[in-house]
Amino acid sequence: MKTISTAPMPEAAIEQLESVAEALPDELRHLLFSLAASLREGDDIVAIGDDKTVTPQFAATQLGMSRTHLYKLLDKGVIPSHRVGRDRRIAGKDLLQFAARRDAERREFAERFAHHDETRTGAVEEIADLL
Repeated sequence: MKTISTAPMPEAAIEQLESVAEALPDELRHLLFSLAASLREGDDIVAIGDDKTVTPQFAATQLGMSRTHLYKLLDKGVIPSHRVGRDRRIAGKDLLQFAARRDAERREFAERFAHHDETRTGAVEEIADLL
């Protein structure tokens, strides 16, 4: 696991990174857009290998949730974990898979919500035309 602390970067440099990312394959484009978002927010960038394990505290911080909520997810089996003595550890790949699933679910929900609003607007216009 490696943490890269980011220094403030000019917005023009971040926009240049995003423009370069446009022409790249999906996986690399997504990586560079995520990097640009982290730079814009001033967040640290953390790289976790698939074979590495992390503590629940680290995982909760990276996921932006409380440790208590993370433990609920671990207890329900939503995020796999294993015990080392009395402590829990989470595989890096499991943490990344959960984050990817959560992001995909959030995008899907936002798209459904946006589509629902379009459908509602269309229905209102149709009813107005009938009156």
